[in-house]
Amino acid sequence: MLLDSQDVFLFGFCKVDDWIMSALLSSLRHYSLFCRPPSSLPEYELRFLHCTCCRRSKIMISGLDILNASVSSELCQEKDKPLDSYYTAEQRAVILQCLNTSTESELEQVKLLRGRKAVNIVKYRTAHGPFNSLESVMNVPLLKHKSAVIVFASILKPTDKKERKKGKVHLAKFIRPEVDRALLEDASSIVSIVCGTNKIAWTHMDRARTVLDWQQAECKSFMKGMYMASDYLEDISTVISSFPPADFFLVEKPSISPQNTSLYPVLVHLRTVEAMLFALLTPAREPESPPKVLNMMRTAVGRHFNLIVGDCRTSGAERVRKMMTESVMKQDPRVLFPHDLVLKHRNSFQMSSRNRGEELCDALLQAVAFFELLRE
Repeated sequence: MLLDSQDVFLFGFCKVDDWIMSALLSSLRHYSLFCRPPSSLPEYELRFLHCTCCRRSKIMISGLDILNASVSSELCQEKDKPLDSYYTAEQRAVILQCLNTSTESELEQVKLLRGRKAVNIVKYRTAHGPFNSLESVMNVPLLKHKSAVIVFASILKPTDKKERKKGKVHLAKFIRPEVDRALLEDASSIVSIVCGTNKIAWTHMDRARTVLDWQQAECKSFMKGMYMASDYLEDISTVISSFPPADFFLVEKPSISPQNTSLYPVLVHLRTVEAMLFALLTPAREPESPPKVLNMMRTAVGRHFNLIVGDCRTSGAERVRKMMTESVMKQDPRVLFPHDLVLKHRNSFQMSSRNRGEELCDALLQAVAFFELLRE
């Protein structure tokens, strides 16, 4: 049979088309794209939706279509529980003590409380009084449920540092510069000095832990307007002129970290006052003679009186009030206060007061810690 040219063309095209299809199917079979065994199929992983309130309840995504109002209320049933119900009475007391008594700089040491949160806590506490429950903490701006839980956990279980040990506080490690312990033990009296943002407080105490003098003075130039070294010098010199003679002058070493940029102006102020105190109180002496002005670490005093909660030191006002009461009531008190000083400062450490005499309190505790650590 004879084929015309058109039939020949169609026949050749079909041959080429068959060859292309055969090659394509062969390559597909070669790479097993259409021959994947059932056992090699990926397994489905069960996925869940977690409750955003409690983070513990969950529901499978496959059952999302049955999620209705009743299921939602069941998932979030823990939301209605107050924060206080998740902590014991002892834990609540520790948390509230830290939040109610810590200064702004001390609150900055707690996780998540740097910056505005610490400022807001102090402002809220000043305006509304101390927190009476953990639930009331959530009224503070920027402090919600999730962040509050993290803050509470940080207070109850602070992050351990390599330098931190639970043993006794050794005096030699927290007195700078180093002085022979025998010279410290021979001291008949010391003047303990603590400076704040607007005042300086001091305590004159003898070896028997009798308070000989206990005062504070306001310094008008501190952290007001432009810094003037001459104004600082005049205020500090006036305060020092009231100091009694003593064997050693003990100046508190602040515990503010230089990395905390929000408190950098306070840190610079405290170090400036500290340097001037050392310069003005240090007499002319021989190169080999021991120093008369010493630093004592603030954290060491806090640990001695169990005032460290989390990474911050809480107020010691309650300890001081107890010492003053024991001085009147007990025959052998921890610290002996003259009657006139008890009457003078009996209302200086009230919780409701905006200025609870923190500098006075810290100056006294530093002096007590110094003599008690010498006995250990």
